[in-house]
Amino acid sequence: MKKGLVLLVLLFSMAPVHSQVLISLIFGDKLNSPFLEFGLEGGVNFSTISNLDTSGTEPGFNLGFYFDIRSKKNPAWMINTGVIVKSPMGAHGLPVYSLNDENLDKTFANGSVDREIRYFNVPILIKYQLKNGIYFKAGPQLGLLAKAFDKFHQEYDKEDVVYKKNIRDQIHVIDAGIAIGTGYHMKVGNGLNLTVQYYYGLVPVMKNDINPNSYNRSLYVTAGIPIGKGKAAQKRAQKEEELNKIPLPEEVKP
Repeated sequence: MKKGLVLLVLLFSMAPVHSQVLISLIFGDKLNSPFLEFGLEGGVNFSTISNLDTSGTEPGFNLGFYFDIRSKKNPAWMINTGVIVKSPMGAHGLPVYSLNDENLDKTFANGSVDREIRYFNVPILIKYQLKNGIYFKAGPQLGLLAKAFDKFHQEYDKEDVVYKKNIRDQIHVIDAGIAIGTGYHMKVGNGLNLTVQYYYGLVPVMKNDINPNSYNRSLYVTAGIPIGKGKAAQKRAQKEEELNKIPLPEEVKP
């Protein structure tokens, strides 16, 4: 099981979005058990960076996979983890700064900048689910930097002119913070999980000392769909039925 989890994480990290869905369908039933639920999770998130002069939050789409590892002693308690493979953060409407190019500076002089920072995020949360399906969860979240860029915007003749500047070398490679959320586990089908979750970053975003108190903040609204849960339950039922059909050996009479 451990080798399967490691392989799945590697495959998800390297594969594009459509391949991730295919991988989930292939491995889903193999990663589900009475005390382990595996599924795909995705939705929208609204991010900003604290202590920066911005005009609002930066919207984005997130996608990943999750595991709910239930306690055998009390199944209401579980560890909620996984990898948010596609998870953009950043800020919207930053002031324009110099690109050290006279033509570019003139082009975007009265424009705006959107900062997009992409991470592979790994939440490790303690989750408690009530009997009515409502759950609460909280814990640390770690992020590994993938890409970072500033998008300069300017409008000319009702057309948006965009320039991307790579700023990956200015961003800390590791991000970390606290995630807290609540949601509802629907009893329809194999159980859809609807979650609202907030991430509060504790590691400064930028490497330089210009904005030492700038941290990631992000609100997630997601839906989690168990993959292969029904198929796994069907396989277990078939095995139990086959075992029940096997005749027991007769007692040896003296």
